[in-house]
Amino acid sequence: MIFMNTLKYLQSKEFLLDVDLWKLFANLEELNKISLSFVESFFEIVKEHVSESGSPMDFISILRKFFQGDLCQTHQIYCLNYTSAVYYLENLRQREDFGIYLKWCEQNEQCKRLHLPELLVAPLHRLTRYPLLLNNIWKRSTDEMEKAFIWSVKEKVEKSIRDLEGKVKWLDNFQKFRQLHEVIIWPQIWDRDKRFFVPECLKQNLRENSSENILSSASRLLLHEGRLTLAESTKLLDVYLFLFDDFLLITKIKRNKKKYGGSDTGIIPVCPSLTPELQSLIREGGFCSVLDQPIPLDRLILKNVDPIHVTVFSLRNAFLIQHENRYRQCIAVFLLQTQTEIAKKAWMSQIEMAISNYTKQHENKKSTLFCSPAESSEI
Repeated sequence: MIFMNTLKYLQSKEFLLDVDLWKLFANLEELNKISLSFVESFFEIVKEHVSESGSPMDFISILRKFFQGDLCQTHQIYCLNYTSAVYYLENLRQREDFGIYLKWCEQNEQCKRLHLPELLVAPLHRLTRYPLLLNNIWKRSTDEMEKAFIWSVKEKVEKSIRDLEGKVKWLDNFQKFRQLHEVIIWPQIWDRDKRFFVPECLKQNLRENSSENILSSASRLLLHEGRLTLAESTKLLDVYLFLFDDFLLITKIKRNKKKYGGSDTGIIPVCPSLTPELQSLIREGGFCSVLDQPIPLDRLILKNVDPIHVTVFSLRNAFLIQHENRYRQCIAVFLLQTQTEIAKKAWMSQIEMAISNYTKQHENKKSTLFCSPAESSEI
């Protein structure tokens, strides 16, 4: 509230007018009001119990009012905005004027030396503690009807949290892919491979079938990512790999100062759920240019490079990725190196696990297609 009220005051004086209060704090005022009302009502019952020397504590009316009312709903609205708020905050922190505002607020004693990201997450933690509170009340309750009601409320709150976790994960994944869509550049086929000649008059027709839509699927998951080195015939190339749940994408790390550089670099929004390495690349003005077509996991062959080749070919922590077509012919080979042996093992393990899971899922789909259900007598 200190951060929010200070920002409101600054905006009334025409400072930081472009900062969106809702994007940063969402429904914090409403959440704060309802949470405070719940705590005050809760302790009022405890206070009456103590002052009236052992009068029964009737929590049912309060639990019904708040947990069947707006308490969980306001928490859900705030929590669903949390990832976007952190994303927005990371963007704003690059600005000098916003940085001064943050430092001034952090000096307030009530903040207890906590920074804004640490305070923004507090309502999420509070929501997860409500089932614990309800469970403790249920344990100490002696009336059977009261116990049954409290248990039903507890189960509803737990279900609400589980549903919320699924929504938050989906939103987080959606924002991550939206960022990847901006960072990953798909060169045209004639730019990627000089063997292919396309006259200018035909290029527009090919551009319409853009590969960028591959990353538009909301159900796709990013399993593993990171910077590696690709060994080419005459040089070593810095590459960035993205392992999805259905294909592997190999990209070249590039910087485009005209597009991302200069004074605009600081205002590039960076999704906080991306790896620090990729966040740093984006802030520095980098992007990832697709090196070759995506490798479907059912067409990917992974091979370890024996340490004996280290001395012969100066390879360290290397492994081989082979891309096969539908006829099981090898159409591409990538010799990759990691910084450490641990990183190599992690990459190979992640790829093997991804291939295994992908294969199992497709086998299950095939079995359900072939096992047709018995025809209904009503049809």
